[in-house]
Amino acid sequence: MKQIYTLLFLVLASVASYAQEVDSMKLEIQQIENSLQYQTGTISLKDGLATITVPPGFKFLDAEQAEYVLTELWGNPKTETTLGMLVPEQYGVLDSNSWVFNVEFDEIGYVKDDDANDIDYADLLKTMQEETLEENTARTAEGYDPIQLIGWASTPYYDNENKILHWAKEIRFGEADENTLNYNVRVLGRKGVLVLNAIAGMNNLPEVQKSIATVTSNVAFENGHSYFDFDPKVDEVAAWTIGGLVAGKMLAKVGFFALLLKFWKVIALFVVAGGSAVMKFLKRRKEAAPAEEIPVA
Repeated sequence: MKQIYTLLFLVLASVASYAQEVDSMKLEIQQIENSLQYQTGTISLKDGLATITVPPGFKFLDAEQAEYVLTELWGNPKTETTLGMLVPEQYGVLDSNSWVFNVEFDEIGYVKDDDANDIDYADLLKTMQEETLEENTARTAEGYDPIQLIGWASTPYYDNENKILHWAKEIRFGEADENTLNYNVRVLGRKGVLVLNAIAGMNNLPEVQKSIATVTSNVAFENGHSYFDFDPKVDEVAAWTIGGLVAGKMLAKVGFFALLLKFWKVIALFVVAGGSAVMKFLKRRKEAAPAEEIPVA
């Protein structure tokens, strides 16, 4: 009976210790959030290439802070290509339900959209799933989880009038319990495409879809850089087409990110504070027990 009381005491002590650690982690998360300097209003991107007017319900982090969030907080590979990120106003970057639009520019040239109405997206998806599996060898060699492309979370759609393409993939990273939503937006321009990738969980899909029209209507190329400013005499035509943009490689220059490490410390603290004392106790009991005795558990 004494052994049971001792075990219960250790469990309660561990739970109390875990609660303290969680409170400490919440404070650390809040300090990280307070260190970020969010912006609103109209923001110039890439030395006057384009502008983004932060829509109602969002806040903006500049390129340096966005890179910090993507790599240091979320554990993605370094890219140094982000121009910033839009964050929903009600979330912090380490909140359990947080998601963002990461903004980039891919200078691939003028993308012809002649094929926009001729693409079989079901067939394209099968090809992309096969290629994703093949690319996992390189990912795992670099120390990252393999990727499985589950399917379309939103079938590709091309807005011919405004020259905006968007689609969404459902992705699984390694053995993650929750699949990742990768919602892609491409605003076509004279010399490349503005990239807005929504990095989110599948549970965020309704929020992301609801915001697409608002976000895309507040992003625009400056005069001289829009799709309609293309000059065939001097401008380069991209090797990419609309279908090519959708089928872009997972490890291509255009960023592909996930909410990888959010709350990993809290999970680790649970293991340390909530389990180690009990496991040590059981180990000691087993080592001290005669062969025929069954340790208390």
